[in-house]
Amino acid sequence: VFIKSFAKKLIKAFINFFAKLFMKTLGIETSCDETAIAIYDCEEGIIGESIHSQIEMHAEYGGVVPELASRDHCSKIVEVLNNALDDIPLESIDKIAYTSGPGLLGALLIGESFAQGLSTALKIPLIPVNHLEGHLMSPMMEFSELQMPFICLLVSGGHSMIVDVKEKGEYEILGQSQDDAVGEAFDKVAKMLDLPYPGGPYIEKLAVSGNPKAYDFPRPMINSNNLDMSFSGLKTSVLYTVQKIDDLNDNIKSDIAASFQSAVVDVLVEKIKKAVKLTNRSSVIIAGGVAANNFLRKEIKNLEDKNGISVYYPSMKYCTDNAAMIAFVGSKMSHEKYDNKSNARARWPLNEL
Repeated sequence: VFIKSFAKKLIKAFINFFAKLFMKTLGIETSCDETAIAIYDCEEGIIGESIHSQIEMHAEYGGVVPELASRDHCSKIVEVLNNALDDIPLESIDKIAYTSGPGLLGALLIGESFAQGLSTALKIPLIPVNHLEGHLMSPMMEFSELQMPFICLLVSGGHSMIVDVKEKGEYEILGQSQDDAVGEAFDKVAKMLDLPYPGGPYIEKLAVSGNPKAYDFPRPMINSNNLDMSFSGLKTSVLYTVQKIDDLNDNIKSDIAASFQSAVVDVLVEKIKKAVKLTNRSSVIIAGGVAANNFLRKEIKNLEDKNGISVYYPSMKYCTDNAAMIAFVGSKMSHEKYDNKSNARARWPLNEL
């Protein structure tokens, strides 16, 4: 009897083990202006993904219009699902993960409702995922050698923070912006220079031909004894400078862009240096949309060489909002079936996971 009971338990354990190996998680991301769906296979990694960007639509208004974002998610999400699946049978999906916050509430509700419908129809688990946690964990999807703990500099249009990633689900915010996020500051300065939205890539492109020392913009909180940041004062300094210039020609714009970008990166590099010293971590990841900035990557590379640390970046396509990171995080979470109540929330701090 004992042998039979033990054999049954052993067989069940093997079945569960191999089930996890071949499990497929479908991830849905609709927190802002990208409608994205991806499928993560525990053995093969990302096996399907698709993304629809609303940038062109929102560019006309100089920023994301929440109501338009929600409507566009609603009209595009089925098409995005079909493109992501391609020849992957929908019935082969084992669980669904979706971004439930933080983000634009209306946009989040579109993704959540769609995820709930799929979960109910397929009778599979449904897992709400924190968008910020997706960014924190995204490099682990691509770099198998990257192990926790590590430091993450998360810089995007909505968030700028330095996080000590101790283990899955245990995150300590060491410092964050006290006002504008880095990406937000880039967008606002771009608008001052009559550049299109989103401003980050245009500021970076313009800065290539500019002199980063042409304007002595402030580096707020760079010498503070903590890891917090501030970019509102820097943005205001750029505004006052622009207002005093009668002929804002391309050369002057390039110098302003280069000087502004240099000021931002100086602050970020100094804060990362302090974070490494404080925590004694040897691995640093840079995530979020601003992580795609090549000047930031170059300066962080210099820091990497001088301090003997390893720095990791997600692929360019995973720096901005994407569903691959949501599917990946969801694949690491419990298979418990959640109730179909709403978990969408505009604000969801990491310390409330």
